[in-house]
Amino acid sequence: MGDVISTHLDEGKREMITARTSAVMAEFGRFYEQQYSVALFNSVRYEMEGGGNTQTQLLHRKDPLKNKSIFSGGLFQYLEESKKWRSRFLYVGDSYNISLYESKAAHDRGIHSKGVINCAGYRALTSMEEYLGLLNNSLSDAKAKAAGAPVLKCATQFPLILWHPYARHHYFCVMTEKEQKKWHAVFQDCVRHSNNGLSEECKVATPAFTDALRLFRQAKGHYGTWDMMCGNQAQILANLVMETLHPELKNLIVPRLKGKLQQRQRDWMLISDAVYRQVLSQTKTQHEALAQVCELERPCLDSALRTDMDQIITSKEHVSGKIRALVLPRVEQLVRSKVQPYIHSILEALMEPTSRGFSEVRDILFRELVEVSKNTMNDSSSEKLGEHMDKISMLAFHPVKMQSCYEKMEALNLEGLQQRCDVSSPSVFIQRAQILMRQQMDNAVHTFEQLVRQSLDGHSGEDLCKTIQRCQDRVLKKYDYDSSTVRKKFFREALLQIIIPYMLKQLSPSCSPDLPKFKELIFEDFSRFILVENIFEEVVLQSVSKDIMMAVKEAAVQRRHNLYRDSMVLTNSDPNLHLLGEDAIDWAGQFGGVKGERQGGEVANRKRKQIVSMIHLDGMPLPYESIQEVPGVDGIPEENEGQTEQDPETERPVNLIQHVPIEKEPSSPDRINEIRDLINPVLEVVEKDCSQLTNGMLPLEEGDEVKHITTVTEIVPRESPKKVDEELDTAQIEQSLEKEQCISAIESAIQQIEIAIQEDPSENLSEGAIDSDGEFAQTSTNSSPLHHDDSGFQSPANDNVEEMEPQPITDEVVDTEQVMLTLVEGVKSSIDLDAKAPCDASEKKSEFKIES
Repeated sequence: MGDVISTHLDEGKREMITARTSAVMAEFGRFYEQQYSVALFNSVRYEMEGGGNTQTQLLHRKDPLKNKSIFSGGLFQYLEESKKWRSRFLYVGDSYNISLYESKAAHDRGIHSKGVINCAGYRALTSMEEYLGLLNNSLSDAKAKAAGAPVLKCATQFPLILWHPYARHHYFCVMTEKEQKKWHAVFQDCVRHSNNGLSEECKVATPAFTDALRLFRQAKGHYGTWDMMCGNQAQILANLVMETLHPELKNLIVPRLKGKLQQRQRDWMLISDAVYRQVLSQTKTQHEALAQVCELERPCLDSALRTDMDQIITSKEHVSGKIRALVLPRVEQLVRSKVQPYIHSILEALMEPTSRGFSEVRDILFRELVEVSKNTMNDSSSEKLGEHMDKISMLAFHPVKMQSCYEKMEALNLEGLQQRCDVSSPSVFIQRAQILMRQQMDNAVHTFEQLVRQSLDGHSGEDLCKTIQRCQDRVLKKYDYDSSTVRKKFFREALLQIIIPYMLKQLSPSCSPDLPKFKELIFEDFSRFILVENIFEEVVLQSVSKDIMMAVKEAAVQRRHNLYRDSMVLTNSDPNLHLLGEDAIDWAGQFGGVKGERQGGEVANRKRKQIVSMIHLDGMPLPYESIQEVPGVDGIPEENEGQTEQDPETERPVNLIQHVPIEKEPSSPDRINEIRDLINPVLEVVEKDCSQLTNGMLPLEEGDEVKHITTVTEIVPRESPKKVDEELDTAQIEQSLEKEQCISAIESAIQQIEIAIQEDPSENLSEGAIDSDGEFAQTSTNSSPLHHDDSGFQSPANDNVEEMEPQPITDEVVDTEQVMLTLVEGVKSSIDLDAKAPCDASEKKSEFKIES
């Protein structure tokens, strides 16, 4: 790899890259310094005039991801250096950067990560076909065969690829489809968050940067949206440099690459990544220096603005009137002929998927709140409430649960406008709408938390469910209103982003040459705050804003897509709502049962709550620890369908496969006695002089005939019948028992049956009656370890018992009735008899069962 880069990126080419980057940054710096002064003027004017936005109904919290982690787990990564797949532990923190570790243990010990991936500008792919299509578009070869070998062979059927037009590509794979879907949702959320890298809280630096970037690209002839405006300032500037540098280097280096198409593609990806890293390092350093210079000048500029604000505003309005008189006829003509006929169609294309996405957000919010209410009805304790509220608090940042909302917006189709209005890709609008969905969901959840927390004081557990229901209804109404407001603002901004660049592109050739003469109307002291290029764009914007506002208002009046009219303002619906806190509520700490854990050690405080629960694959002994072989797909079961998300308070970054403790199996019997007892259980019973059985069974009457004997073996612990005076040799006892077991069992059974039949019914023995707890009463004094002379019998587990021929006992002839005799405790035997004895009136014919 190093040889390829060093061969094609020699010192001369690196110096050329440095010079090209410095030239772009210098030109951009001039635009930035000009726009910084204009942005500062607009900010101070807005502050002095007391302008304000529409009052929202939902609350907003400052740092929702504090002490949180998004996702973590194990998967396989392809390493270019070794050309092999290796198991890696990935951790996604609150910055949405993906950190790669050798294992989970390395992460837990605080070992430095193997690498960090910032997903700005990337695309998350789940198929090799889509990836190869993008790769062939970036580096195609007409001479190469279409059915060539792929760049790499995926180890499983479920790949995950992070593709970037300039930077290095990252290849991952997982074992199941569910893992792939979950990781894909997480990767998409990382890309979405990283692309939105410009902070909206910077009221001066961010507008200055975006305006400078737009004017820079317009000066190069590039109007319209730009899908590589992704990441922070340094990353966007690196993309700006690579926009022109990358094609030049490809034409210069690619013809010199050797090997097959796949090998040349790999080499070019490595070279492109090296160039991008060099450019990114340079743009980061130079942008920081540029921003520092402007920040140092800000106090002086701010002082001058506040002193001469009225005069600056008057001068700007005078120049604006002159420019408007010049360009307004041309602008109105363009609007009537090329813009107005398409405004409604563009708006409809934007409203359909956006409104469905926000509606899905409401449905998910409603389901989650109803679930909290149901759980509260089952258990209204404060611990359970804290547990459920802690789970729902991070709903907006759960990429898997929010995925269905984001997918609704993916259906946005602006295919007919891409050529007419110079819209490079709808991804800019898709990601912006998805960010707004997440913000509205978080605002609604945070408002619900604050309302519930406020209502908990003074309410008993019986009223808790009703309190939650009232808070739910209030939050949903507020969400409907704020959702309408946010969507209307999004529609207006999207229409301006689509239409204004198109109009500027049409008007600039005829209007731009006349603009420099208006600079003479601006005082020199005010020239840094009043730029004729900005005034020209403002005139164009104002000319079309009225038509855009009317189109959005018409849609709201018709209540299309659940939009509200601007006159429907929920004023003073909750006058004290905005007095509540903006910080997140620690439900698990205040209401849950984790206080003891926190007091018990500092380790629990260091571990961050994980928003997305891991997939636990049961039955896998080792979690992707092998670095030699990749496990087969068929060897890992999928996640259970009914698996619930883990509590964010108790969740910890874990490996993709959870260690399942293996229960210890019963050990094999080592002693001879244990083996003997398992194979040949011994039955010990005591005969007691009882005239009637104690187990509820009737004795055999005279004349009963034994027809059949069936033995059933049951394993029970052996009890010693009697302590012998002298201890016998263990070996002799075992040998004697083994020889006499079969014979003793059968003889004992026959002997007991004969005694029971021949004796008088009143003198029947109780065949070892069993107590209610199933234990023997007392052992016989005549029993010995060598031979059991009792009413029970021993039977080998695998020996068959011989059938007894029926023998007549008396001459009386009775009806045949099957009688079962069962001797329990170690060995069960059932005896079928043909009973031919008359029964008393109080007795009925039944199956007799004698247990001993």
